[in-house]
Order: sequence, then C-alpha cells, then structure tokens
Amino acid sequence: MTSISTDPRPLRTADLGTLVIMCWSRETPDGDVPFLLACSLGDGEGGPEATPAAVEGLLSRSGLAVGGDTVLAGTVLPDLPIGLLVVPGAAALTMPGVNAQFVPTPRWRAAVDERRFACLIFATRPWAGGETGDGAAVAAFANDKETLATAAQVVLPVRSLRT
Repeated sequence: MTSISTDPRPLRTADLGTLVIMCWSRETPDGDVPFLLACSLGDGEGGPEATPAAVEGLLSRSGLAVGGDTVLAGTVLPDLPIGLLVVPGAAALTMPGVNAQFVPTPRWRAAVDERRFACLIFATRPWAGGETGDGAAVAAFANDKETLATAAQVVLPVRSLRT
C-alpha cells in the first residue's frame, strides 16, 4: 500500500540565500503607513532560479500563500506563527526558520509607534534592484505587479518589550 505524506518537504535553507528586510513608510491621507519588504538576494546554492520555490516553501510552512489577499495576522489568523518585535533602535521579524533583525528608519519607527502594525510584503522574487538602501528602488520593487502577484502580504501587529 502506498501512502502520500502531507508533511511539507524539508526546507532547503541553502536555496533561500541571504534574506533581507527593508523598511519604509508611505504617506496616506490618514498619515504614514509602515511597510516591510522581505526577500532573498537570490544568492542561494540554486541561484536566483531556485529562490522562488524556496521562499514559497518557507511561506507555506508559516501558513501563508503567495499571490492571495492580504492576511490580517492576529485577527483573521490569530495563530499565525509570524511576529514583529520593535524595540528602541531595532526590530525583528520572526517566523518558522527566520529571525531577521534590522534597524528601522526613524520615520518607519514613528509610523509603527502610531499605527501599532506594519504591512509585510514577503516576495518570492529575488531582489535585483541594486542597493537595498535606495528607498525609490525598494518601493518600485515592492509595488511591481509581478512582485505583488507572487508575494505573501500580511498586516502584522507590532509587539514590544514591556518595561
């Protein structure tokens, strides 16, 4: 008798390559909205060709689908194993297989402090936009139709340390 396992395939972190987190905020009529872009540099063992499948596997393990509607973590999916911790001078995105720390910009931090959430775009496409510190390049990549169609999008509540 043959059975088919529904367990996810082992995560090949070697194909993920370097994961980067870039933050920015966008002005709206209601004030600044904070965004995060997470993506691979495409420098894994399989090169940029293997990156989309590796990132999609990582997202699937976290309960996220690519190309779907924006997920409201904490409300629609309260058990989603993804978190955003923000402390003075630093922030960290955590999910199964990822603990990515980054230094937020002052404007992003102010928007997060006001909103208490950030909009995460986790792209399956590898970053090919040059310097990750170029805000215009980050925004162009994050807003590209192909990036959005193949990304997971999550509104993450912000956690902080209680003092």
